[in-house]
Amino acid sequence: MENNQGFDWSDRYLLGHPVMDDTHREFVELVDALLTVGDDGLPAALAAFAHHAAAHFDQENRWMELDGFPARDCHVDEHNKVLASVREVQAALAGGDAGLVRELAIALMAWFPAHADYMDSALAT
Repeated sequence: MENNQGFDWSDRYLLGHPVMDDTHREFVELVDALLTVGDDGLPAALAAFAHHAAAHFDQENRWMELDGFPARDCHVDEHNKVLASVREVQAALAGGDAGLVRELAIALMAWFPAHADYMDSALAT
């Protein structure tokens, strides 16, 4: 089952930090794939997203540690919650539940703009 609603990149997500902006563009592309790929492509799309999210969040976590970022604990906690959800959905998909992948993607599509606007913009600064 494919979802007709995708997740398109918007320049409103730009933070003015090229490395972070490129990583966020990739995040949006990978979430879009989770929304639009056919069910047979979901395992590969979810694996690609999981790999990206782990590297993406690890990079931001390292930056926050190096900079003594004041909201670090809250920011890292959000990252950890997303990664835990991804692991749960990977397990569900392995058990045959493709619907949870779409639900995760829709939740990520809702989560990302506010996270980028409030958490990542402060880190980019």
